[in-house]
Amino acid sequence: MALFEEEMDSNPMVSSLLNKLANYTNLSQGVREHEEAENEDGVRKVTVMGPQMGTFIGVYLPCMQNILGVILFLRLTWIVGTAGILGSFAIVFMCCACTLLTAISMSAIATNGVVPAGGSYYMISRSLGPEFGGAVGLCFYLGTTFAGSMYILGTIEILLTYIVPTAAIFVANNKEDESAALLNNMRVYGSCCLALMALVVFVGVKYVNKLALVFLSCVVLSIMAIYAGVIRTVIEPPNFPICLLGSRSLKNDNFDKCLKTEVVENMTHTTKLWRLFCDSEHLNATCDEYFIKNNVTEIQGIPGLLSGVIKDNMWGDYGPASMLVEKKSQVSEEVEDNSKDIYKPYVFNDIATYFTLLVGIYFPSVTGIMAGSNRSGDLRDAQRSIPIGTILAIVTTSFIYISCVVLFGACIEGVVLRDKFGDSVKKNLVIGTLAWPSPWVIVIGSFFSCCGAGLQSLTGAPRLLQAIARDGIVPFLQVFGHGKANGEPTWALLMTAGICEIGILIASLDAVAPILSMFFLMCYLFVNLACAVQTLLRTPNWRPRFKFYHWTLSFLGMSLCLSLMFISSWYYALVAMVIAGCIYKYIEYRGAEKEWGDGIRGLSLNAARYALIRLEEAPPHTKNWRPQLLVLCKLDSDMGVKHPRLLSFTTQLKAGKGLTIVCSVLEGTYMTRGSDAKTGEQNLKAAMSAERTKGFAHVVVSSNLRDGFSLLIQSAGLGGMKHNAVLMAWPAGWKQAQDSYAWKNFIETVRETTSAHQALLVAKNIDRFPGNQERLKEGTIDVWWIVHDGGLLMLLPFLLRQHKVWRKCKMRIFTVAQMDDNSIQMKKDLQMFLYHLRLDAEVEVVEMHGSDISAFTYEKTLVMEQRSQMLKQMQLSRNEREREAQLIHDRNTASHSTLNAKAASPENIHMTWTKDKLVSERARNREGNMGVKDIFNMKPEWENLNQSNVRRMHTAVKLNEAVVNKSQNSQLVLLNMPGPPKNKEGDENYMEFLEVLIEGLDRVLLVRGGGREVITIYS
Repeated sequence: MALFEEEMDSNPMVSSLLNKLANYTNLSQGVREHEEAENEDGVRKVTVMGPQMGTFIGVYLPCMQNILGVILFLRLTWIVGTAGILGSFAIVFMCCACTLLTAISMSAIATNGVVPAGGSYYMISRSLGPEFGGAVGLCFYLGTTFAGSMYILGTIEILLTYIVPTAAIFVANNKEDESAALLNNMRVYGSCCLALMALVVFVGVKYVNKLALVFLSCVVLSIMAIYAGVIRTVIEPPNFPICLLGSRSLKNDNFDKCLKTEVVENMTHTTKLWRLFCDSEHLNATCDEYFIKNNVTEIQGIPGLLSGVIKDNMWGDYGPASMLVEKKSQVSEEVEDNSKDIYKPYVFNDIATYFTLLVGIYFPSVTGIMAGSNRSGDLRDAQRSIPIGTILAIVTTSFIYISCVVLFGACIEGVVLRDKFGDSVKKNLVIGTLAWPSPWVIVIGSFFSCCGAGLQSLTGAPRLLQAIARDGIVPFLQVFGHGKANGEPTWALLMTAGICEIGILIASLDAVAPILSMFFLMCYLFVNLACAVQTLLRTPNWRPRFKFYHWTLSFLGMSLCLSLMFISSWYYALVAMVIAGCIYKYIEYRGAEKEWGDGIRGLSLNAARYALIRLEEAPPHTKNWRPQLLVLCKLDSDMGVKHPRLLSFTTQLKAGKGLTIVCSVLEGTYMTRGSDAKTGEQNLKAAMSAERTKGFAHVVVSSNLRDGFSLLIQSAGLGGMKHNAVLMAWPAGWKQAQDSYAWKNFIETVRETTSAHQALLVAKNIDRFPGNQERLKEGTIDVWWIVHDGGLLMLLPFLLRQHKVWRKCKMRIFTVAQMDDNSIQMKKDLQMFLYHLRLDAEVEVVEMHGSDISAFTYEKTLVMEQRSQMLKQMQLSRNEREREAQLIHDRNTASHSTLNAKAASPENIHMTWTKDKLVSERARNREGNMGVKDIFNMKPEWENLNQSNVRRMHTAVKLNEAVVNKSQNSQLVLLNMPGPPKNKEGDENYMEFLEVLIEGLDRVLLVRGGGREVITIYS
């Protein structure tokens, strides 16, 4: 192994890696809490129970206990009576299908590697990333917390309605106040119950765990009692008579006989029922009109499985609040005045009923499928147990629910089913009337079941919040990550109890159920999304051991979840989505950056790859052109950014929303300067973040700077996403530099960008440019349009003015007219051109006549040539000369017609110079330079000057005078950048010409086009 000894520190041996994996221990955050304590020396010791639970104990039974609960015992009979057997079957089927599809997706995720304790939150967050994970984790937390409220409200409803009705604190004096009194009783007792349960959970989870078996036994015994009761109805139906007045169901807790009158010893006496409808007990009393017209009928509330009542219960019976519960097949005579019915002992609907409401109320009864995955740390083989146990539990509970829907409809009379609180069967729990051997089996069983479920919610929810807080993705939740010395989440428990109290103050089980349905459905939706995304991306790490999944099933589950959300309650669905969206955006902007190898990152990579492949590498159409900038930055000796304002200017130019690549080059080899390159790249990213420049940073190491910049210009970008413009700073101290590297690199960059058909932007005095926080209150952006280079000069000011820094600046365009140009016509043409370009700018034509070459120009040229010691003649090639001409002048020159054919092609560089004019101008200059001047006033050393350099210097001096005269006080000057000479011996002279051209100006942007049109008048 000597060959690998240098890598041992970073890359462990395979044997040591396998040893670590074999000794891997999962600590549970869920039900089986590990005990932590400190010994006398202050050293913390941890005692961990080894994961011993199998599929049946660890997954199947907890899921069964969580799924079967309060809705089954308190609301399923009412749902069957209201929606009918077919409607109830549709509700149960939709909800169970939703959870089954979610369980399949969850099984795939859970078996794709080891799932540490944390269950569903861990799976979603590691599959979809911190933003989705945090949003869905908090939704799941809120759902679990409101589930605790629902279970506590169910417990209190059973207590006050069926066990100890006399314990009510608030008693209504009249019928109108009954519902308010009930809600207030629920609030008081619910708050006390919550406080008691929270205290039990605070004292220790182990007490809850010890009671778990008792609660589970209650659920199992209750369900067995229901099936036993159904079988008994075949042999001997139980005796639960109900009393009907006409077709209306009556509350029979205040009378014992379903008779108006009875004969005792040949004497007709009125009954207690008579006294409820009449003003006295005498036969001649004034009675209710409906009571007089209709007979009293007594029928069996539980006619039995073979009675045929299933036909009557097949269809639903929806209605508004306070609607009378009636047996439709019973004959009755209606009366006109029903205003006093509310004061009579009729059974009423307490709330308005409709199909979508019932879906929202029923859905919590199928939640709880995550109970197995939440115990993942306690399982002997989680990857095997979670799929089998969860899916078996869902299949079992689905069978129980569907069979209960059919059996309830087949055994119980419809008016009893629609009687939510059992008023027509002497205040008995309706499902209890069917149970054998006694209704109390169900009452006591459901009471303890609800207590246990509430305790489990108060145990699980704080741990879920603690797990989210410890992940550090939501900064304001970090306080909830702390707890007692043994890890008990004290602060999270207080938060959970506070939210749970909100649900209890709502006080209605029917109102709380749809709220937690939303949060659970949101959680299940994202479990399905996580599985679908991972499956479609086919990431190499996606290798679940559970093979019976498919992305279509996940999408079906996701669609079903979304549909159920809006079916249950569209406004609750929108609120849940807004909450999840707000949490998502908060984590995105303020949360800690986490890299969990999530599917959303993979989705982004796939989308980017697809888009890059689709993006053609050919240049985009003129209408789609936008500056894709390669910013050449310099780093100082400390690897800091030398000109941060270059990044500010880049940000201000990004109204085009194009690509930005910020690059720098270090001199040396990558082996020796690799760490410097990484430091420089981090500093570049930090500077970009500070200047709000969105883009990519890259630092390369090259043997020399010239080659490094050349490689960046050639190869930066990817596919069709390549830069089309280069932004750099003017080499300010090139004259004072001891070597010539600075200006030679600059000129070579100019040549390479020209050769690569890329635009070049050179900023002079970049450190004086405004920062992103500055606001220019007034001023102008001046464009000096000398040659037409594709319209980039026009586009840049427009983009700058989109940014708030330059928004209040006005745009001015200057163009130069020669002696034989019609300046008035030029101005009109230019204004029309800008109008078609949809640009708002002032236009000014500056006339530059062929004046004498001044002594200053000769002296400047002499100094330049003496400094460079190059006295060879420079010839200006036709192509380079053409780049100094201007499109707008063409129409105003005498011989413009000779170039009409060439000007028609948009790819050509247009100019104001014609061939004839160029020849005559050269001859005139040669003669004029000697003829117009006074020969005797010329210094002898001027005669030997290169006349081409003299002419170019003359142009630079005159143009500079015009620019300084007009634009000295402008905020920014944009100027055509002349191209470098083909003969490299004139490079230093070229730098001198540029220096003269921009002398005396504060902020200058030299612009050189890429040789193609970037702005168009067409839509």
